Amino acid sequence: LIRGQRSLVLNKKQGEKNMSNLFEEVKKKHFKTLKQYVPVVERVHGGSHPEFHAVREQFDAILEKTKKAGSEKADLNDEFAKLREITDNYTVPGDVCESYEAVYNMLAELDNAYHA
Repeated sequence: LIRGQRSLVLNKKQGEKNMSNLFEEVKKKHFKTLKQYVPVVERVHGGSHPEFHAVREQFDAILEKTKKAGSEKADLNDEFAKLREITDNYTVPGDVCESYEAVYNMLAELDNAYHA
């Protein structure tokens, strides 16, 4: 490798590490709350917002994949793409509680951190 190319490779690896760190920070910030809120919001709003059942399925898949990945970065592209589709890019319905809104906001923040 030429010196400039090596530097580019190192910068790319550092960038990937920083992205991974950002996701880890946001994950630590929100996973505990999401684990509490998602089942409750599904129980309360699932009847009038059946799409939330699919939100829970994707969140559960994210939890499982991140657990299996351990310290490696899990491949969550499909789950976040499905969440964006299901939620119309995390658009909060007008007839829901603050917890429902909080779930969408936390999921959006996770998505953004993952793709940063």
